[in-house]
Amino acid sequence: MENQEKTEVGLPLIGEKAPDFEAVTTQGTLRLSDFEGSWLVLFSHPADFTPVCTTEFIAFTGIYSELQKRNTELLGLSVDSVSSHIAWVRNVEEKMGVKIPFPIIADLNKEVSKKFGMIHPAQSRTETVRCVFIIDPESKIRTILYYPLTTGRNMKEILRIIDALQTTDEHKVATPANWNVGDPVVVPPPNSTEGAEERIKEGYDCKDWYLCFKKL
Repeated sequence: MENQEKTEVGLPLIGEKAPDFEAVTTQGTLRLSDFEGSWLVLFSHPADFTPVCTTEFIAFTGIYSELQKRNTELLGLSVDSVSSHIAWVRNVEEKMGVKIPFPIIADLNKEVSKKFGMIHPAQSRTETVRCVFIIDPESKIRTILYYPLTTGRNMKEILRIIDALQTTDEHKVATPANWNVGDPVVVPPPNSTEGAEERIKEGYDCKDWYLCFKKL
């Protein structure tokens, strides 16, 4: 049984193309290809009408405009029905005064959940854990985050990751620990002895030949 449980959880990998899908949502049928050309945050939640998920949907709505500024779309998912999703969205607007602007996949047959490894049997056989997949405009997976059922996500970190990925792509650099927009970035290390010798002369803030920072 243990081996069977493990094989039920598939996991796409960072750098791979995200699994394609066609799914019913609160805003009609959507496919992964509908998001090509923009970044996408695909996230799963365990269930509608639950406390932590409600706080997360309010929080995701709070960063929605910031995501839009970053050419990033938002797409939720759970194994609840479209009717349940609609009722919950209406409830959140009525009771909390927050209108959910993004679509939510109704993954009743768990097809999308299984493709993305969102169901972890040791946590729950019927609910998805809290997953976040950040997918780039070429439909490649760039970041995968997993949270247990009991832990709500940090929206600032999701924005920070998108900023870091977009900065890396644009400037061909890396970002150090705790990096935020405006902080120095890491220059790729040289790949030759000559390059290491030249590195110190290039005007970067070098701690050593392999660790140099610069401001963008």
